[in-house]
Amino acid sequence: MDFPTALRERRRGRNVSQLQLAIRAGTTQRHLSFLESGRSAPGRTLVVRLAESLELPLRERNELLASAGYAPVYPETPLAQLPGVRTALRHVLAGHEPYPAVVVDRCGTLVDANRALALLTDGVDPALLTPPVNVYRLALHPRGMAPRIRNFGQWAHHVVDRARQELAARPSDALAALVEELAGYAPARETGADHVGFAVPLQLDDLHLTTTVTTFATALDVTVAELKLEAFLPADEKTATRLRVSR
Repeated sequence: MDFPTALRERRRGRNVSQLQLAIRAGTTQRHLSFLESGRSAPGRTLVVRLAESLELPLRERNELLASAGYAPVYPETPLAQLPGVRTALRHVLAGHEPYPAVVVDRCGTLVDANRALALLTDGVDPALLTPPVNVYRLALHPRGMAPRIRNFGQWAHHVVDRARQELAARPSDALAALVEELAGYAPARETGADHVGFAVPLQLDDLHLTTTVTTFATALDVTVAELKLEAFLPADEKTATRLRVSR
C-alpha cells in the first residue's frame, strides 16, 4: 500500500478530518491534502508526527513509515532479549497472587502467568496447555475451560468480541483465523433482561471473577506495546476465600 492510501485509510478509520489531523501534527490542511493525493512526499519526521497524532499502535507506525519509504523507528525485540521487562512482569504476576493473572500478546498467546492460573485450568486437555498456549482458545475450547464456565454464552461472546476489536485495530491473518475459530465455539447470541453487555464476570464452577486488562502504553518497543496483563479478581468474599485457601 502506498503512503497516500495508507494515511488516508488510517485517518478515515479514526474519523479524523484533514483539518483536525493537520492541527494535531503541526502542518496545514493544504499540505495534508497534497500528501494524501500523492502531490507531495512527506519527510520522516512528519510521518512520525502524523502517526502519533492518529494514535496509531507502534506496529502501524512502522508500517506507515515503510509505506513512505522509511525504515522502522520502533524496534520489535524478542521478549527473550528483554530480561528487564520479563523480570518486571514476573514481579507483577507474583504480586497478584493468590489471584490468577496472565500476560498475553496481541493474538492471545500466553507469554507468562502466575501459579494461581492452575486453579482455572484444572481438568483442561493437556494438549491445550502445550506451548504455544492461546488463552482465548483455552477458555472457549470444548476440552478447555468451557465445561466449567457456568455463564459460557456470555463469556464466550465477551472473548470473541474482544478478539474482534483487536483484529479491527491490528489486522493480521493469524488473528483473523483465530477469531473465526473462537466464533465457532460460541453459542447463538442471546440478549435479555439479564444482559450485562461488556461487563461480563467469569463464573467458573463456584468462583465468581472479574477481570482487569493492563497495557504498556508508554512502551517504545513493538513487542512490549502489544503485551496485555489480564488479572482476575474475586467478585465476592466466597471466591476470595477459596483463592486464598488454595494458595
